[in-house]
Amino acid sequence: MITTFLLATLLAQAPVVDNQRVRVWQDAEVPPGDIDAVSVTVNGAAARATFVPKRAAKPTQPATLTVELKNFTAPPIANTSGYPLAFPRPNAKKLLENDRVIVWDYTWTLNSAGAMHFHDKDVVVMYLEDGDLQSTVPDGGKTLNPYKPGMIRFNLRDRVHFETLVRGKQRAIIVELK
Repeated sequence: MITTFLLATLLAQAPVVDNQRVRVWQDAEVPPGDIDAVSVTVNGAAARATFVPKRAAKPTQPATLTVELKNFTAPPIANTSGYPLAFPRPNAKKLLENDRVIVWDYTWTLNSAGAMHFHDKDVVVMYLEDGDLQSTVPDGGKTLNPYKPGMIRFNLRDRVHFETLVRGKQRAIIVELK
């Protein structure tokens, strides 16, 4: 029989996302392995991203977000949308860039619609606040997305939209996969 403590421990050690591109962990040490990883630590307003090459010494502190980068390469896609790329964008702070990823720290402003943009890269997003983002596509269709602190999403590339923070506050760490 599995005790509640053991079940909670096993679930805490499971990745939040595991697909052909990434394995994503929340509030965990970078697991040992033969693949590269990105470790992001958020402490209040401060955020720091570190690239951890395979077989390198792992950080001594658990990370808020760890993205293991599997050996998968997506061919580049052309932006034929006529809209600018999703990043860089105003008020986005670049935390890290290398040949595998770009890590951004971005905060939305309440009731301020961003510009329509094109996502040319798959992304891992960790939401840090309690707020609802409304996504609007070029034909005017809208989707309301409520996010709580710690929610993590994997979003595929080849998307056009803009976001508006319609409730609460929202900040996210966004890992673009090259």
